[in-house]
Amino acid sequence: MTVGGIIVARGRTSQGAPAGSHHGWRPTSAYTAAIATGILLLTTSLLAGRADIALIGIPSLLAATWAHTTRPTTPLRATLHEPPGTTTPGELTATLHLTTAPGTTPDPRAHHPADIAHLRITATGHRDTHLALAARTTPRDAGRQIPLRLSTVRTGPQETFTVDLRGSRHRTWEEEPTQVRGATRLVLPGAAPLGRLPLPRRLRGLTGPHSSRRLGDGAELRDIHAFTPGDRLRRIDWRTTARRSPELDTLYVRRTYATAEATAVLVVDSRDEVGPDIRTWRGYGTIRVDEPTSLDLARHAAASVATALVDAGDRVGLEDLARRRRPLPPAAGRRHLRRLIHGLALAHPKDAASLHRVRPPQLPADAIVYLFTTLLDDEPLHLVRTWRTTGHPVVVIDTLPDIHHVLERHLAIAWRIARLERENRIATLDGEHVPVISWAGSRRDQATVRFEALARADQRHVPGRVP
Repeated sequence: MTVGGIIVARGRTSQGAPAGSHHGWRPTSAYTAAIATGILLLTTSLLAGRADIALIGIPSLLAATWAHTTRPTTPLRATLHEPPGTTTPGELTATLHLTTAPGTTPDPRAHHPADIAHLRITATGHRDTHLALAARTTPRDAGRQIPLRLSTVRTGPQETFTVDLRGSRHRTWEEEPTQVRGATRLVLPGAAPLGRLPLPRRLRGLTGPHSSRRLGDGAELRDIHAFTPGDRLRRIDWRTTARRSPELDTLYVRRTYATAEATAVLVVDSRDEVGPDIRTWRGYGTIRVDEPTSLDLARHAAASVATALVDAGDRVGLEDLARRRRPLPPAAGRRHLRRLIHGLALAHPKDAASLHRVRPPQLPADAIVYLFTTLLDDEPLHLVRTWRTTGHPVVVIDTLPDIHHVLERHLAIAWRIARLERENRIATLDGEHVPVISWAGSRRDQATVRFEALARADQRHVPGRVP
């Protein structure tokens, strides 16, 4: 996290809210010590009959009197402002506004604002940041603005800054602490560039970037055929006609494959969210904010696949296994892509009732399924088998992050059992010719190569070519 251009910690963004009510000012220990020291020295000078001791105590009383006459009357207020709307991962910004507005005193000369602002900036999963800043840039200003910048790898709904504020004046008066709490921000997942992706075995639609297996207007040649009623005159192949029918008894036309679009459904398994540290699983401990969780990887992978498909002109839908609301139906276009990414950012684990679905999500006919899951239970296997039974090709994207080394013996045994069960599920899918592509750590770079290999195997749209 960077405050005013100085890197002090890592943090996240927030949306401003006005500070709490002003509770008044109170004297500090320095003010009390000045009065006590002056009275003690004057009393000692009277009892001892020494004027030099009184000369030492009088400045303390004068300083306390001056501090009392300049008692601050204006509260120090703060607001957090951010760019409206959603944001993307990377550098996030916010601005903390400090205001020392004049109080209600009729005499402007009696306006005594705070000169020092003491701040404590906190965010979940981050170190607390303590700052002491000048409340005003110049004596003529009514406040100042403090830029806040930070980096984050997390996506989805995120808790934001909490700023505890306290003003002080000449170190003799301090204000009751107030708090500025930011609103929850929605961080949208980014997208990695991908090449060609595997397509369904049959294509639907009348237009699109791909060649279907049926006749129609397109660019890929199917055959040369005798002219029949309904054929267009511009498709007559005069060279073939002159060679096969010199008397022009029969005209021959070039027939092509129709262009079509593919339909894909992204199924995000957001029933759980786990991090690289298994000690934080099942809700214990705090997941580090500088390490992506399984759901962060799922959002990023799904956003990358959706962007590649929409850029190619295909139709993409979205289904969330943890939510029972109506899914996003397949559609195309940049506007629909924004809806998809926004829906991915809203995906998060729900209650325990969502861990099992009685019925798998209903998919459009002739659609390919991209399933983003951690494969920590048997539910993905049941879904994959059901979809393949109904003729849908499935590509599984493994979103479990790289697990850290476990020192505790009981956790190491538990993770070994879970890892062996997961490897058995992956082997089962591989035996059923369902591709499993990992999206965690260094293996993410190999995902593009795997997608390209699957697309080449399926480029002719022949059943059974997708491994």
